[in-house]
Amino acid sequence: MTVAVVRFGGSNCDRDAVAALEHLGIDAELVWHADGLPSDPDGVVLPGGFSYGDYLRAGAIAARTPILDDVREAAADGVPVLGVCNGAQVGAESGLVPGAFTTNRSARFQCEHVHLRVERADTPWTAAYEEGDVIEVPIAHAEGRFVVDEARAERLREEDRVLFRYCEADGTVTDAADPNGSRDNVAGVVGDRDTVAVTMPHPERATLPDVGPTDGQGVLRAFA
Repeated sequence: MTVAVVRFGGSNCDRDAVAALEHLGIDAELVWHADGLPSDPDGVVLPGGFSYGDYLRAGAIAARTPILDDVREAAADGVPVLGVCNGAQVGAESGLVPGAFTTNRSARFQCEHVHLRVERADTPWTAAYEEGDVIEVPIAHAEGRFVVDEARAERLREEDRVLFRYCEADGTVTDAADPNGSRDNVAGVVGDRDTVAVTMPHPERATLPDVGPTDGQGVLRAFA
């Protein structure tokens, strides 16, 4: 099993993702975007960073590179695809998931640990948790605010496509617990298939025991 971690110019969490996956016994390899996806990947990670310097909009240029055609094709074939932070922005810009990510409510870059409530436990990304569990993972973004119009927000609720919501340590979802002003405290969603997901917080930075909490391991175990 080999997971392709796509590297764009400006990616800076690609090696973090590889290290986290390999710590869990999952083979991973860096793939330069211009080379396209390898044939028959077992999974794809769109990592965090600042692809193309976040010019235009965060993730907008990377979402229009040819490799995203490969990623969309793989996703349609059921290959697990995970976008993290900048990768979440790329995923939204490329249509893998609904909505968009824009400037934080604070209009500042924010780097801190947050709590997330698991909204579903029946997806590959949340199978290691129970519904209602609270996990601690870090964020590091300036454009992490999830936005979506009312019609699509209602559809997300009806179709139960929200994976995680920002919350207090006890699991209560409050405006104060929402670090960036995301609509409905959304921190992660799935696409048309449960095998496609994006999350603004960084599970790969909450995987290695030597560097902090390990609550993010469950998300990455989806690739196993």
